[in-house]
Amino acid sequence: MAKKIPLPSTDIKFPDPKILPKESEGLLFVGGALNTRNLLSAYKKGIYPWPLDETYPVFWFCPEPRGVLDFQDLHLPKSLQKIRKKNLYRFSFNTAFLSVINQCQKQPRPGQEGTWITEAMKEAYCNFHADGYAHSIECWNQEGTLVAGIYGVYVDGVFSGESMFHIESNCSKLCLIELVLKLQSLGLKWIDTQMLTPVTEQLGGKYISRQDFLKRIEKVHKQKPSSKISLL
Repeated sequence: MAKKIPLPSTDIKFPDPKILPKESEGLLFVGGALNTRNLLSAYKKGIYPWPLDETYPVFWFCPEPRGVLDFQDLHLPKSLQKIRKKNLYRFSFNTAFLSVINQCQKQPRPGQEGTWITEAMKEAYCNFHADGYAHSIECWNQEGTLVAGIYGVYVDGVFSGESMFHIESNCSKLCLIELVLKLQSLGLKWIDTQMLTPVTEQLGGKYISRQDFLKRIEKVHKQKPSSKISLL
């Protein structure tokens, strides 16, 4: 379990993302503290932080459009099915959160300079993990080396994927498949991917409108799901 790190406690009152104008490009709020209360408040409304770098205030987004992966649309390419059948890798949940987020921070991203996983973000999500809201899935090879992982957030019935990394080919895809299967077994029907990446798109991800995404959240919340989830 990651050690909690003290952070500022200023609470944010986020605007309603339903009224965002198109010209905002999804930017809803600027500033505020990265702490568990603000993160909870944000995710409940479909909002997430996306810092530019350490020198700027935190930017909070609810983008248009929004990436999702409906579990009924999960697509497993034959190549991945063959790899899964070989049982070359072991998967675990919430056993190496800090290692996963550290690797995601280092992961090179085509077309991007640096990383949005700033030190402040890393500290905040380690605290979020310690509080039981942020989760990780890890992929280990036969030598016991961590070769891929994903971390994300579960709040009130909705799981939002944050970032992934891989050292060995296809392993981040395998992680996503295992995560989907785990969440599906716990009664979830879809995952918020925020944006589409080549990995999420290949496995069946798609874009929907912000309004449709917010309606999904409302529908889930009406079912009064558990505020936290156990992936162990």
